[in-house]
Amino acid sequence: MASNIGMMDSAYFVGRNEILQWINKNLQLNLTKVEEAASGAVQCQLMDMTFPGVVPMHKVNFDGKTEYEFIQNYKILQDVFNKLNIEKHIDVNKLVKARPLDNLEFLQWLKRYCDSVNGGIMNENYDPVERRCKGGKERSVKTCLKSSKSLQTNNMHNIGSGDRVGVRKTSGNKQAKAHSSPDEVEYSEQVESLSQEITDLKLSMDVLEKERDFYFGKLRDVEILCQASELESQPIVVAIKKILYAADEKESGLDAAQEVLSGSPDSV
Repeated sequence: MASNIGMMDSAYFVGRNEILQWINKNLQLNLTKVEEAASGAVQCQLMDMTFPGVVPMHKVNFDGKTEYEFIQNYKILQDVFNKLNIEKHIDVNKLVKARPLDNLEFLQWLKRYCDSVNGGIMNENYDPVERRCKGGKERSVKTCLKSSKSLQTNNMHNIGSGDRVGVRKTSGNKQAKAHSSPDEVEYSEQVESLSQEITDLKLSMDVLEKERDFYFGKLRDVEILCQASELESQPIVVAIKKILYAADEKESGLDAAQEVLSGSPDSV
């Protein structure tokens, strides 16, 4: 099982688009951003798909609009994790804020976990729409259809007052487009496209910074170990220091390290 997946596991290098395609294909949704899954309902249903019958789907709120409602979904998810002995901490406080990186990381982990259980093969007997509609509790067809669509709207615009303002702006933009010239509409679409690109770049930058900090931390641990008085004179430690402290690309730390290990008199 992949319940304990390290932060540098390949799972965390799966792209946003691949995650969205995986969710949309398996759950028959149409999410366009990972943060649209901030309510926790998607995660609950992915676990329901992987372990049919384990998730009390009648308790999962696909129409949630507030952080309180989101938290209730994550409580259900945590209960499922506990029931299945999955040792995974769910950082609810971050996820409900709909921040892209936090939600992406959790979904990356969840995809890896689900794939480790079912071999990455979709359960063809699982009907995601029916499970959302019924889930042990009667729902009208109208409510069912609304639930599927609400994931793309409610989760993004009802987390705080700033988001509610965003709803009004979105509505205003739609009305403005109806009365705008073709040039203005094209300009607006370009701005929206560039804004999305900026968001994607920021997300990529966050991932790269995390990777950089991870490897720097490893190097620092090695350096501290090499500075231990009982080890620092050992040939292997001296060789490692040659690599760590090579000044630039022109100076081959590896060559110097190999000279130390080969016993060259001028190498220490």
